[in-house]
Amino acid sequence: MLQAVTVNYTTILQNTKLSHTSGIQTQHTVLAAVGEKACLNCELMLSKDVLQVTWQMISGSSEKNMATYNKYFGQRVNPEFTKKVEFKNPALQNCSIVIRNVTEQDEGCYRCLFNTYPEGAFTGRTCLHVYELHEPVLDVRESNSAEEWVVSCSATGRPAPTVTLSVSQQDLSFSQYNTVSVSNANATFTVTTTAVLSGSRKHSTQVGCAARVLSAPQRGVTVMIYEVQKTPDATEDGEKHSNSQIYRLMPCHSNICVPAFRLL
Repeated sequence: MLQAVTVNYTTILQNTKLSHTSGIQTQHTVLAAVGEKACLNCELMLSKDVLQVTWQMISGSSEKNMATYNKYFGQRVNPEFTKKVEFKNPALQNCSIVIRNVTEQDEGCYRCLFNTYPEGAFTGRTCLHVYELHEPVLDVRESNSAEEWVVSCSATGRPAPTVTLSVSQQDLSFSQYNTVSVSNANATFTVTTTAVLSGSRKHSTQVGCAARVLSAPQRGVTVMIYEVQKTPDATEDGEKHSNSQIYRLMPCHSNICVPAFRLL
Protein backbone atom coordinates (compact mmCIF):
# COMPACT_ATOMS: atom_id res chain seq x y z
CA MET A 1 0.00 0.00 0.00
CA LEU A 2 1.37 3.40 -1.01
CA GLN A 3 1.47 6.21 1.54
CA ALA A 4 1.51 9.90 0.59
CA VAL A 5 4.58 11.76 1.80
CA THR A 6 4.80 15.58 2.04
CA VAL A 7 8.26 16.86 1.20
CA ASN A 8 9.50 20.23 2.47
CA TYR A 9 11.64 21.18 -0.51
CA THR A 10 13.12 24.28 1.14
CA THR A 11 14.22 22.32 4.21
CA ILE A 12 15.98 19.70 2.09
CA LEU A 13 17.86 22.38 0.19
CA GLN A 14 18.97 24.24 3.30
CA ASN A 15 20.17 21.13 5.09
CA THR A 16 22.08 19.37 2.36
CA LYS A 17 25.30 20.78 3.76
CA LEU A 18 26.63 23.48 6.04
CA SER A 19 26.11 27.04 4.82
CA HIS A 20 28.90 28.99 3.11
CA THR A 21 29.39 32.66 3.95
CA SER A 22 31.84 33.54 1.18
CA GLY A 23 31.15 34.17 -2.48
CA ILE A 24 28.22 36.56 -1.90
CA GLN A 25 28.37 40.22 -2.89
CA THR A 26 25.96 42.50 -1.05
CA GLN A 27 25.82 45.84 0.74
CA HIS A 28 26.62 45.57 4.42
CA THR A 29 24.34 48.52 5.19
CA VAL A 30 21.37 49.98 3.31
CA LEU A 31 19.89 53.35 4.30
CA ALA A 32 16.22 54.16 3.73
CA ALA A 33 14.00 57.01 4.84
CA VAL A 34 10.71 56.41 6.60
CA GLY A 35 7.96 55.96 4.01
CA GLU A 36 10.32 55.24 1.12
CA LYS A 37 11.42 51.99 -0.54
CA ALA A 38 14.52 49.98 0.34
CA CYS A 39 16.21 47.71 -2.19
CA LEU A 40 18.17 44.71 -0.91
CA ASN A 41 20.42 42.86 -3.32
CA CYS A 42 22.56 39.72 -3.17
CA GLU A 43 24.72 38.33 -5.93
CA LEU A 44 26.38 34.91 -5.94
CA MET A 45 29.81 35.45 -7.47
CA LEU A 46 30.49 31.71 -7.89
CA SER A 47 29.31 29.58 -10.77
CA LYS A 48 26.91 27.16 -9.06
CA ASP A 49 23.75 25.28 -9.89
CA VAL A 50 21.32 27.36 -7.82
CA LEU A 51 17.97 25.71 -7.17
CA GLN A 52 16.40 28.37 -5.00
CA VAL A 53 17.05 31.81 -3.51
CA THR A 54 15.49 32.54 -0.12
CA TRP A 55 15.21 35.91 1.62
CA GLN A 56 14.87 35.90 5.40
CA MET A 57 14.27 38.56 8.02
CA ILE A 58 16.45 38.01 11.08
CA SER A 59 14.42 38.51 14.25
CA GLY A 60 16.48 38.01 17.38
CA SER A 61 17.86 34.47 17.29
CA SER A 62 15.36 33.27 14.68
CA GLU A 63 14.65 33.91 11.02
CA LYS A 64 11.43 34.46 9.10
CA ASN A 65 11.19 33.38 5.49
CA MET A 66 9.91 36.36 3.50
CA ALA A 67 10.22 35.34 -0.14
CA THR A 68 11.68 32.64 -2.38
CA TYR A 69 12.59 32.34 -6.02
CA ASN A 70 12.69 28.73 -7.19
CA LYS A 71 14.27 27.36 -10.35
CA TYR A 72 11.16 25.34 -11.16
CA PHE A 73 8.29 27.11 -9.40
CA GLY A 74 9.25 30.78 -9.81
CA GLN A 75 8.79 33.49 -7.21
CA ARG A 76 6.70 33.38 -4.06
CA VAL A 77 6.20 35.89 -1.26
CA ASN A 78 4.97 34.49 2.03
CA PRO A 79 1.47 35.75 3.00
CA GLU A 80 2.78 37.67 6.01
CA PHE A 81 4.92 39.85 3.74
CA THR A 82 2.79 40.25 0.58
CA LYS A 83 2.01 43.91 1.33
CA LYS A 84 5.58 44.69 2.33
CA VAL A 85 7.95 42.77 0.02
CA GLU A 86 8.20 42.38 -3.74
CA PHE A 87 10.86 41.03 -6.09
CA LYS A 88 12.73 43.62 -8.12
CA ASN A 89 15.07 41.28 -9.95
CA PRO A 90 14.12 37.63 -9.45
CA ALA A 91 17.10 35.61 -10.65
CA LEU A 92 19.08 32.64 -9.40
CA GLN A 93 22.52 34.27 -9.44
CA ASN A 94 21.61 37.89 -8.68
CA CYS A 95 18.42 38.47 -6.69
CA SER A 96 16.88 41.71 -5.41
CA ILE A 97 13.84 42.47 -3.31
CA VAL A 98 12.14 45.75 -2.42
CA ILE A 99 10.72 46.59 0.99
CA ARG A 100 7.85 49.02 0.49
CA ASN A 101 6.81 51.89 2.76
CA VAL A 102 9.71 51.47 5.17
CA THR A 103 8.98 51.89 8.88
CA GLU A 104 11.00 51.56 12.07
CA GLN A 105 9.78 47.97 12.39
CA ASP A 106 11.64 47.08 9.17
CA GLU A 107 15.00 48.10 10.62
CA GLY A 108 17.31 45.16 11.17
CA CYS A 109 19.28 42.56 9.26
CA TYR A 110 18.24 40.33 6.38
CA ARG A 111 19.72 37.14 4.98
CA CYS A 112 19.83 35.83 1.44
CA LEU A 113 20.42 32.11 0.85
CA PHE A 114 21.47 30.68 -2.50
CA ASN A 115 20.49 27.03 -2.15
CA THR A 116 22.60 24.77 -4.35
CA TYR A 117 22.94 21.03 -4.72
CA PRO A 118 24.99 19.29 -3.54
CA GLU A 119 27.08 22.09 -1.94
CA GLY A 120 24.28 23.51 0.20
CA ALA A 121 23.40 27.12 0.96
CA PHE A 122 25.61 30.14 0.30
CA THR A 123 24.46 32.97 2.56
CA GLY A 124 24.79 36.73 2.57
CA ARG A 125 23.71 39.30 5.12
CA THR A 126 22.68 42.94 4.74
CA CYS A 127 21.34 45.32 7.38
CA LEU A 128 18.72 48.01 6.87
CA HIS A 129 19.02 51.28 8.77
CA VAL A 130 15.89 53.42 8.77
CA TYR A 131 16.19 57.16 9.24
CA GLU A 132 13.80 60.09 9.40
CA LEU A 133 14.63 63.66 8.41
CA HIS A 134 12.27 66.59 7.97
CA GLU A 135 13.04 69.83 6.15
CA PRO A 136 14.91 72.25 8.42
CA VAL A 137 13.36 75.54 9.54
CA LEU A 138 15.62 78.58 9.17
CA ASP A 139 15.06 81.86 11.01
CA VAL A 140 17.08 85.04 10.46
CA ARG A 141 16.55 88.19 12.49
CA GLU A 142 18.46 91.36 13.26
CA SER A 143 20.10 91.78 16.63
CA ASN A 144 20.53 94.98 18.61
CA SER A 145 23.79 95.61 16.78
CA ALA A 146 23.63 97.02 13.25
CA GLU A 147 26.41 94.69 12.17
CA GLU A 148 24.98 91.44 13.55
CA TRP A 149 22.17 89.05 12.74
CA VAL A 150 20.95 86.09 14.78
CA VAL A 151 20.55 82.94 12.69
CA SER A 152 18.71 79.91 14.04
CA CYS A 153 17.98 76.60 12.32
CA SER A 154 16.03 73.59 13.62
CA ALA A 155 15.80 70.11 12.13
CA THR A 156 13.91 67.05 13.34
CA GLY A 157 14.97 63.50 12.56
CA ARG A 158 16.03 60.07 13.76
CA PRO A 159 18.80 59.62 14.75
CA ALA A 160 19.65 63.15 15.86
CA PRO A 161 20.51 65.21 12.76
CA THR A 162 23.61 67.34 12.27
CA VAL A 163 22.73 70.97 11.51
CA THR A 164 25.17 73.17 9.58
CA LEU A 165 24.88 76.91 8.85
CA SER A 166 26.43 78.66 5.86
CA VAL A 167 26.65 82.15 4.35
CA SER A 168 27.56 83.14 0.80
CA GLN A 169 29.20 86.52 1.48
CA GLN A 170 32.89 85.99 2.25
CA ASP A 171 33.30 88.94 4.61
CA LEU A 172 30.52 87.64 6.85
CA SER A 173 31.17 84.98 9.48
CA PHE A 174 29.38 83.03 12.19
CA SER A 175 30.32 83.07 15.87
CA GLN A 176 28.86 82.23 19.28
CA TYR A 177 27.52 78.88 18.13
CA ASN A 178 25.02 77.13 20.38
CA THR A 179 23.41 73.73 19.67
CA VAL A 180 20.57 72.16 21.65
CA SER A 181 19.10 68.68 21.10
CA VAL A 182 15.63 67.76 22.37
CA SER A 183 14.28 64.20 22.50
CA ASN A 184 10.69 63.90 21.26
CA ALA A 185 8.01 61.42 22.33
CA ASN A 186 8.04 59.70 18.90
CA ALA A 187 11.74 58.78 19.23
CA THR A 188 12.89 61.62 16.96
CA PHE A 189 15.23 64.43 17.95
CA THR A 190 14.94 68.15 17.27
CA VAL A 191 18.33 69.82 16.97
CA THR A 192 18.54 73.62 16.97
CA THR A 193 21.73 75.47 16.10
CA THR A 194 21.96 79.22 16.73
CA ALA A 195 24.81 81.55 15.78
CA VAL A 196 25.57 85.23 15.35
CA LEU A 197 26.29 86.42 11.81
CA SER A 198 28.70 89.36 11.84
CA GLY A 199 30.27 91.63 9.24
CA SER A 200 29.51 94.43 6.83
CA ARG A 201 26.37 93.73 4.81
CA LYS A 202 27.08 95.61 1.60
CA HIS A 203 25.39 93.24 -0.82
CA SER A 204 22.68 90.65 -0.97
CA THR A 205 23.54 87.65 1.16
CA GLN A 206 22.39 84.04 1.06
CA VAL A 207 22.13 82.25 4.40
CA GLY A 208 21.73 78.49 4.32
CA CYS A 209 21.03 75.61 6.64
CA ALA A 210 21.67 71.93 5.91
CA ALA A 211 20.57 68.93 7.96
CA ARG A 212 21.88 65.39 7.66
CA VAL A 213 21.52 62.06 9.43
CA LEU A 214 24.04 59.25 9.04
CA SER A 215 25.37 59.25 5.46
CA ALA A 216 21.96 59.88 3.89
CA PRO A 217 21.38 62.81 1.50
CA GLN A 218 21.12 66.12 3.29
CA ARG A 219 18.10 68.42 3.28
CA GLY A 220 18.61 72.16 3.08
CA VAL A 221 16.88 75.52 3.04
CA THR A 222 18.20 78.98 2.15
CA VAL A 223 17.13 82.57 2.69
CA MET A 224 18.25 85.52 0.57
CA ILE A 225 18.74 88.81 2.40
CA TYR A 226 18.40 91.79 0.07
CA GLU A 227 19.50 95.23 1.21
CA VAL A 228 17.06 97.99 0.25
CA GLN A 229 17.66 101.70 0.79
CA LYS A 230 14.95 103.29 2.88
CA THR A 231 13.08 106.20 1.27
CA PRO A 232 14.28 109.51 2.83
CA ASP A 233 11.83 111.18 5.20
CA ALA A 234 11.33 114.93 5.29
CA THR A 235 11.96 116.64 8.65
CA GLU A 236 10.59 119.86 10.08
CA ASP A 237 13.40 121.89 8.47
CA GLY A 238 12.48 120.48 5.07
CA GLU A 239 15.66 118.43 4.70
CA LYS A 240 15.60 114.73 3.91
CA HIS A 241 17.60 112.20 5.90
CA SER A 242 18.36 108.60 4.97
CA ASN A 243 20.64 107.09 7.56
CA SER A 244 18.78 103.79 7.98
CA GLN A 245 18.15 100.73 5.84
CA ILE A 246 15.68 97.90 5.59
CA TYR A 247 16.34 94.29 4.66
CA ARG A 248 14.03 91.97 2.78
CA LEU A 249 14.16 88.23 3.52
CA MET A 250 13.29 85.83 0.73
CA PRO A 251 13.04 82.08 1.41
CA CYS A 252 14.48 80.08 -1.47
CA HIS A 253 13.20 76.77 -2.82
CA SER A 254 14.97 75.07 -5.75
CA ASN A 255 17.00 78.27 -6.29
CA ILE A 256 13.79 80.35 -6.57
CA CYS A 257 13.46 83.07 -3.95
CA VAL A 258 10.01 84.35 -2.99
CA PRO A 259 9.53 87.61 -1.04
CA ALA A 260 8.49 86.96 2.53
CA PHE A 261 8.70 89.91 4.93
CA ARG A 262 10.84 92.87 5.92
CA LEU A 263 13.01 93.56 8.89
CA LEU A 264 13.38 97.19 9.88
